[in-house]
Amino acid sequence: MSLTPLPLTGIRVLDLSRVLAGPFCAQLLGDLGAEVIKVERPGSGDDTRQWGPPFLGELSAYFLSVNRNKRSAAIDLSRPEGRQVLDDLIRASDAMVENFRPASAARLGLDSER
Repeated sequence: MSLTPLPLTGIRVLDLSRVLAGPFCAQLLGDLGAEVIKVERPGSGDDTRQWGPPFLGELSAYFLSVNRNKRSAAIDLSRPEGRQVLDDLIRASDAMVENFRPASAARLGLDSER
């Protein structure tokens, strides 16, 4: 029996989203075969790591479910070094998922003009 590759195999998605819609969207892209890289804040990570109960160890079931099939990178987007890493990831990605408020996206240089 041969396995057919998933439809998004070979696609890289950068996930800058938090809380519900964005992480769920990126989860579905990962389920369809995309390589998803989730960017989190250093130290605390995504707020939903602590949303519970239920928990599996120290992680909430919600966080584990909507972040399956993802790799994670802790990047401080407020620092120039972090912004450089983000720029490199953007250039190496085929798509990006984000759900920043408009002012936050613009402050990070992620507005539609860029």
